[in-house]
Order: sequence, then C-alpha cells, then structure tokens
Amino acid sequence: MTDAPAYQVLARKYRPETFVDLVGQDAMVRTLKNAFAADRIAQAFIMTGIRGTGKTTTARIIAKGMNCIGPDGTGGPTVEPCGICEHCRAIMEGRHVDVMEMDAASRTGVGDIREIIDSVAYRAASARYKIYIIDEVHMLSTSAFNALLKTLEEPPAHVKFIFATTEIRKVPVTVLSRCQRFDLRRIEPEVMIALLKRIAGAEEAQISDDALALIARAAEGSARDATSLLDQAISHGAGETTADQVRAMLGLADRGRVLDLFDMILKGDAAGALSELAAQYADGADPMAVLRDLAEITHWVSVIKITPEAAEDPTVSPEERDRGRAMADALQIRVLTRLWQMLLKALEEVGQAPNGMMAAEMAIIRLTHVADLPTPEDLVKKLRDAPPPGPAAPSPGGGGRERPVSAQGGPSPTHAGPSGPSAHGALAVKAETALARYARFDDVVELIRAHRDVKLLVEVETGLRLVSYAPGRIAFEPAEAAPADLASRLGSRLQAWSGVRWAVSIEQGGGPTIAETRDAEIRALHEEAEAHPLVQEVLRSFPRARITEVRSRAALEAEAGAEALPEVSEEWDPFEED
Repeated sequence: MTDAPAYQVLARKYRPETFVDLVGQDAMVRTLKNAFAADRIAQAFIMTGIRGTGKTTTARIIAKGMNCIGPDGTGGPTVEPCGICEHCRAIMEGRHVDVMEMDAASRTGVGDIREIIDSVAYRAASARYKIYIIDEVHMLSTSAFNALLKTLEEPPAHVKFIFATTEIRKVPVTVLSRCQRFDLRRIEPEVMIALLKRIAGAEEAQISDDALALIARAAEGSARDATSLLDQAISHGAGETTADQVRAMLGLADRGRVLDLFDMILKGDAAGALSELAAQYADGADPMAVLRDLAEITHWVSVIKITPEAAEDPTVSPEERDRGRAMADALQIRVLTRLWQMLLKALEEVGQAPNGMMAAEMAIIRLTHVADLPTPEDLVKKLRDAPPPGPAAPSPGGGGRERPVSAQGGPSPTHAGPSGPSAHGALAVKAETALARYARFDDVVELIRAHRDVKLLVEVETGLRLVSYAPGRIAFEPAEAAPADLASRLGSRLQAWSGVRWAVSIEQGGGPTIAETRDAEIRALHEEAEAHPLVQEVLRSFPRARITEVRSRAALEAEAGAEALPEVSEEWDPFEED
C-alpha cells in the first residue's frame, strides 16, 4: 500500500515554471526573450515589485533558462526551459548545487556576502552558470553591499546574480547601476480573474464569478495572495463557493449593503445608517472593514466623477457600476472629499478605541450630521442671492470708509520709505545729504531690515517706544522687553551703515511699540472680518471654524505687484548691442 501524496497548496502547485506561465508581466518577458535570443544575457538582474507578483519565481525561471540543456542534453540557454533535464528538475526542486538562493532578510551581514565572493572564483560544478539568487536584497547591510560591489561589477563569465526586492529605493544606486532592472507590475483584475478561473477549473472547484471578483479585489494585484485566498475559499465552500461565503471568509460587508449605508449617510438618515451598521455587524462584518469599504466607495465614486471610464471595473458587478455612476452624477467633489477626510479620521479612531463598534457608530453619526450641511460654496451663493444688509457702521479709525477684507491671510505692514541699495548711506557724502534719506523712523526700520540684523530688528520693534524722531536723532522710552544696551547698539549700527553719527537717547513719554501697533491692526482686522455677515454665517454653519489670518485688499494688491514680472518696454530689444 502506497502513501497518498501530500497535499500541496495551490500557490506552490500552480507556481509558473516557464515564461509562458507568467501572467501580467508581458514587458519583462518580451525583454528577456530578446536578450536570450541575441545572447545578450546580463551579468546581474534585479526584480522589484509588490509581494506575490513573481519576483523569486522569475529568478528561478531565468536560472533554469540559463542552465537548461534540453531533453537530449545538447540545448543551450533558452527562454523555454524544458523542465525535463537534470538541471531544470534540480532547480525546480531547489536542490541544484550551482544555483544558490540566499534570504537577505535573515543573512544581512558582510560575512554572508564574503562567502559568495570567495566562491565565485570556482567554476560551476555541473551547470553552465553558477547563479546566486538573493531575495529581499534591500535588507543587506551597507558593508555587505560595499563588499559585493567589486564582484558585481566584474564577475567571472560563469557567474550570474539575480536579486529580488520589494523596496527598490533602499538598494544603493551603486548596486542598481550594475544590474538590469525589471519592475514587475501589479496584476490587472481581468488577468487575475482569468488566472483564478483557470486554477479553479483545474481543481474541479465550483466557485462563482462574483466570488472570484471578491478574491481578485482583496489580493490587490498579488498572484500569490489571490491563489492562497482561492485555496482558502475552495475549502470554505466545500463544493460550491459563493460570493457570500467569500465575503464571510474575508470579513467583508456586502458591497451592495455598503452602498445602501453610503446612501443613508448622504441623506442624513442617522437612525437608518446605525441600524444598517448593526445588521452588518450581526452578520459578521468587521466595523473597521465597513468603514474601509465606505472609504473605498468614496474614492471610487470620486474617480468616476473625474474619469467616467473608471466605472468599468471587472471586479464590480453591473448593478454596482450603475449605482456608482448615479452617485458620481449627483454628488459634488467637495462633499466626497469631506467624506474621505472624515472616514480617514474615523478609521484611525476605530483602530485606537477599546470598542471598535462604538467608535464606528460615533463616526456614522458624525458623517450623517455633516452630510446635510451646506458647502461653503452653497453658503456664499445663498448669501449673494439674499437682499443686501443695511448700511454698516464705520469701523473705528476708518473714517467711515469700508475696508474690504479676506479671511485667508494676514496683514502685511506697509512702509512708504525707500528700500534697497538707495536706502543705504554712503561714507563719501555730506551728513545733511545722508540723513535726508531717513526722513521718517520707518526708514530707519527699513535700513535695519535691509542689513538683515534680525536681532536688532526684533528689539527695535518690541522694545522701543518712540518719543521723538528727527534725521540723526532718536529719543525713545524702553519697553519691558528692551535690552539695557539698545540705545548704544542702535546708534553704533546706524552710524556704521549710514556713515553719519546718530544721537540716540532715552526719555519718557513714548508711544506704543511697532509690534503693539501691528497687533492692534491685526485685532481690528479680525474684529471687522468677524462682523461681516458672510463670515458670521460660515462660523454658524461650521462652529469649529476659526479665522486664522486676515489680509486687506491693499496688502493683497501689494503682494501681487511684488510677485508680478516687470513690464518690458516695447522699445527694448534684447538683441540690440550697447
């Protein structure tokens, strides 16, 4: 009596053995076929991509193709290894003496690499090439990479290196530049579903198309993950596997029911949304998975709104596609982006909460409450369509003139004095002429700013209460924040910059500092902005909103003028000789 063969998981049983078996990597296969056909096989390859796309499998296929001798023992390197010769069978079973596989995740040191370096000088024992396959190569230490560089740059003709990694950015550029790189792509849903159908048919397993679509979506482009999930689904179904069984296996909510929940949230139906969430939870759906599905639908509908062809997703049923298109037509992008941000916050809260269901319920309540709030655009339109309010009282100090404001930025102090090189004094001019350039104290402040003496500028703006000013003479009362030597340092700096002696004295009776005046102006702008009917309506609708900065129209125009390109005179010719 012979023992029954041990069960082999589908991910290993249906592992590709040739390039023909690889799915979703047509560009790489085409390049390798051309390289083999032209006998231009690189000394080193590096495969990169997400888990389960075939990096290590491709490395083994390349190793078989390099060492295959064909059924008759006379063949050469080929992209279609026979799978029959001694080399193909030994490599397939992982026992070939000349094909060495190393897991860099567990062997990261320079000592492990030194073993490879010491062995490359010896020819292959039986095969055509000695091949080193290093998986997760990005895990090697810096010293290990450095030790490998020289051998990698000038390896013996009988040695080939094949690297695989999921973190290509962690591999040094010096290593990448010595390798032929292949980026293995995520497998497209259509290709993945076809692969799963083929495997299910070979296993004589009955599984619905909707169930295969769920598996393909959960695999996120990884063939190994998809095959493993299919293996699990076939066992779970025990005969015929349905979408509901796969959904229960994966802990997913019914996508149709999630769309219903999405509709209830958008309608502001808090009671109905909580009841639907409770029902899905009772049926085994994880609250975190429900919120993830809501976020996925939000993203999906947003993408459909921008690119309608995105609705043609083979992992989504026709009924769900129609509902997605209808939602995209009905919803504004602002509403969708607001839902997305709130769902991201909700997922974070559910992950941290001691009771995930309670956190999910609170998130649903918030979502339904915010769903029926008007957007800022709607508020603006509503207020613009409303009859104009009565005449507003003139603001203090405004002389009855209206000052337009914007709740988007902050006021910029205005200075009318000269700036740039013209504000600097020259040592070779008369004192009267030099001092005439500083007619106002603002010009002195601009002089300090032009010389980028930040410490002195801050001390002048916060610690100097101006009593009187004349060109060459400054009298001030020190504020509490003023350093004791402010008068002497200010005088010496102004003399050095202007070339003229300045008399700086301390007296009593000074006014507010520049910083205090600026703060008062900012407070006045904020008060004026808060009194505006449009801003008041926004604050009522969004209680947690705050005015952070206010900029006047004059400040905005000055900023725009400073950023604008200078106008070019029509008479100026850039090619005209001097």
